[in-house]
Amino acid sequence: MTRVVILSDVHGNVVALEAVRKAIRAEKPDLVAIAGDHALNGPDPAATVDLLRQMEDDGAAIVSGNTDIAVADFDYAAAFPWMSDGVPEAFQAAAEWAHDALGDERVAWLRRLPSERRLRADDGTMILVCHASPGSQTAGFDQVLEASVVTERVSRTDARVIACGHTHFPEVRDLGWKLIVNDGSAGYAFDGEPTASWARVDIADGEIRAEIRRTEFDALVVANAISARGLPGDVYRAATVRTGKLVR
Repeated sequence: MTRVVILSDVHGNVVALEAVRKAIRAEKPDLVAIAGDHALNGPDPAATVDLLRQMEDDGAAIVSGNTDIAVADFDYAAAFPWMSDGVPEAFQAAAEWAHDALGDERVAWLRRLPSERRLRADDGTMILVCHASPGSQTAGFDQVLEASVVTERVSRTDARVIACGHTHFPEVRDLGWKLIVNDGSAGYAFDGEPTASWARVDIADGEIRAEIRRTEFDALVVANAISARGLPGDVYRAATVRTGKLVR
């Protein structure tokens, strides 16, 4: 059997990442996949990236998310293509603050991350690690997406399991021929539960079992740290962490 742990969308919340790392160590996974959006919005992007790099040294496969593009290179059109009228000042201020907080060497690490990784379980099952969907860091598997669009997006890969995040809503979606495992967010949840979500996938002899896990962290401490920073939009970011619901 191959046990895979998937997490994503830490968003600079090192307190949550530390809690998740402790929880996943108890699972003794064979593979760890981290699916992007590492630094933007949270109060401690540098410590978050440092911990992610430790996890990479331990064997984790890490890919880039759309907000990592914003933080590393301020390419807002690439990071947020749906904002056709321009990216709000609050988004830009948070990206610039995170960029400065990271420093050149950590930013260079963000830049070198691939957009996708392919992992293989012991039985040959292929797992694609991506941020939003195969071939895209911005077109995710939203829960209201039409079935035809879902089919088109999963058809971009030959992988049996698609490990992703981006939506901040955890979900395991079994299409029969493909399994989408969206771990949600390990630091900036939108589904109404102010905990860190991640996923565990067990693969053996072609059989796949996937489930969402939740890990508690001190959301109030993190929210207060965001509020104390004082950037435009921080009152909403703090409320999002505190409530587990997107507030804007």
